Amino acid sequence: MRRKKSNRKALPYAQVHELVLALRGSNAMEQTKLCLEFIILTAARSAEARYADWNEVDLEKATWTVPAHRTKMRRDHTVPLSPRAVQILKDAQFLYGDKELIFPGGRKGRPLSDVALSGRVKDLGYDVTVHGFRTSFRTWTQERTAFPREICEAALAHLVGDEVERAYARSDLLEKRRELMDAWADYLAQERGKVVRIG
Repeated sequence: MRRKKSNRKALPYAQVHELVLALRGSNAMEQTKLCLEFIILTAARSAEARYADWNEVDLEKATWTVPAHRTKMRRDHTVPLSPRAVQILKDAQFLYGDKELIFPGGRKGRPLSDVALSGRVKDLGYDVTVHGFRTSFRTWTQERTAFPREICEAALAHLVGDEVERAYARSDLLEKRRELMDAWADYLAQERGKVVRIG
């Protein structure tokens, strides 16, 4: 009998802002705080961010290109970076240089572990997974924005449509995805009670 696949525990999107504030004020290692917030802002998978290096980043264009071998779909995925995501990279660059991993682990040349990130989330009092922040983001796009489904799915590096449709629709929707990721960053930065118009 096959076991039913369970969904990863996700935080309601309305609470992600509070978690980010708690994270920033925590006593975690700086690279843990930076990496975790970067994952939330980019809706990236944990390993994509933990193994990120400076060759993948263009700070002038505000893009991060995850190479095919580190993506689930086995093809390059360019992520448009919000101003806050760019600032996180600049902070990491100042602290750790720009020669190796962006978010180095405790041992030289080694990335942060997924356990370090998920443990920090649990330490903050949230019983959710790091991967679950992708769900938080996707639910927010559904409930709080008017961005089309294909843009939201592209932001998560998901394939949309059948093989024929994908053969003709070759745009990576980068600039439209940039609007989406900027809106997500604005939503996370908003003050409690402040209304942000989105979409």
